[in-house]
Amino acid sequence: MHCRSPKPAMLALALFLASCATAPETTVPVPEPVPTETRLPPLTSRDHGRILAAFGGEYSAPTVERLASEILERLAAASDKPDQRYRLTILNSPSINAFALPSGHLYITRGMLALINDVSEFAAVLGHEIAHVSARHASQREDQVRTSELVAVMRARLLNDMAGAEARREAARVSLASFSRTQEVEADVIGVALVAKAGYDPYGASRFLQTMDRNAALRTPTQAAAGGPDFMASHPSTPDRIREAILAARQHMAPEGRPRDRERYLRAIEGITFGDDPRQGFVRGRSFIHPRLGFMVTAPEGFNLENSRAAVTGLGPNDMAIRLDVVRVQANQTLTSYLSSGWIDGLSETTVEAVTVNGFQAATAVARGSDWSFRIFVVRFGSEVYRIIYAARDLNGEVDASFRASMETFRRLTAAEAAVKPIRVRTIRAGEGDTVLTFARRMQVPDRAEERFRVLNGLSDGEQPRGGELVKVVAE
Repeated sequence: MHCRSPKPAMLALALFLASCATAPETTVPVPEPVPTETRLPPLTSRDHGRILAAFGGEYSAPTVERLASEILERLAAASDKPDQRYRLTILNSPSINAFALPSGHLYITRGMLALINDVSEFAAVLGHEIAHVSARHASQREDQVRTSELVAVMRARLLNDMAGAEARREAARVSLASFSRTQEVEADVIGVALVAKAGYDPYGASRFLQTMDRNAALRTPTQAAAGGPDFMASHPSTPDRIREAILAARQHMAPEGRPRDRERYLRAIEGITFGDDPRQGFVRGRSFIHPRLGFMVTAPEGFNLENSRAAVTGLGPNDMAIRLDVVRVQANQTLTSYLSSGWIDGLSETTVEAVTVNGFQAATAVARGSDWSFRIFVVRFGSEVYRIIYAARDLNGEVDASFRASMETFRRLTAAEAAVKPIRVRTIRAGEGDTVLTFARRMQVPDRAEERFRVLNGLSDGEQPRGGELVKVVAE
């Protein structure tokens, strides 16, 4: 198992469920970048390991890596510090994110790579992150996070509240994950100037910001409430910011002044994994399927699921929710005793019962709070114990029956189900008669195929693909 703010009720629920899992036409002036070191400092294995753990590990895409190296070399040569070195790591995550460390190490998710549409947009993303390094934004943020975490720990020690310390540290990470709007605009302006000086189309930045805004509008309620790492959380985009990026580009050339190199970029990303990696489990409709671990489970009707590194979460109708995760339970401990071990408040001991689900040992119980009630289900599968927490404001008989029916769907995968192939970015050359609808029919997406195709390819409403050009679809 691998943002727009949710409404307060769902946010409270998300926080509770997360706790149960315990057991980042005017003239625009160009700011002067702060001098940086000329050599790339070593990245500690600890820092790198944490990043990889948070984003699904490193993803191998040699053609993208070669293109990135070329772009980074040109951007560095065009900067005030041509000896500065940068290194890009691609992260195996479907989230939309890119960021830089003060060391000059850059990271980008494959989810973001899939949304970029040409070499100049790729250069714009990398130039923006380089600008955060050169302007010392990344260093300032890192210092703030360290200070905030230290204060949280010291306060916890004084109050003898170590349990709350981690929550406060995590809250600090979330609140400090965002650069200020001033810093974002500054990085935009520096990045646009750098991209233009390096010989790329400076309008790539504004085009990609528009794509990001449109993609954010396609997020499901579950994705919006999940609160996972996302570019829109740390790089807020607004119409004003897009407009300022365009003004910055106009200082260097008129629109369409340089080639975008769309085909070269699309060739580079051909075949990269799109969405969830089956090796980390994936969502299909209302079902979560994990081929490597060998099981699947289906949520009740009306639920939307989202897979993340820590858990599978989902929102349903009438303020219902679900969370699936793995917990540590000793091999000699019964599942009923685990339910009664005190990890959740409000547990009704009379509801604790041992059950069997599709041949696997399991147990279930009900817990009730002042605002929410929970149907809890744990099942031993192989050497692991999986936990499913269903939540509802009104756990009436009908709702509880739907939760119990869902937990009965937990089962072992068949050989055919375990052999599922990942969804990938595929490039197709458009014919003269092809339309958005033509390609939408080939998109293996859960909904709004036409809208998703337009966003994926940077096509505005009403715009059609041109005959002879490459387009992206997502399919096996």
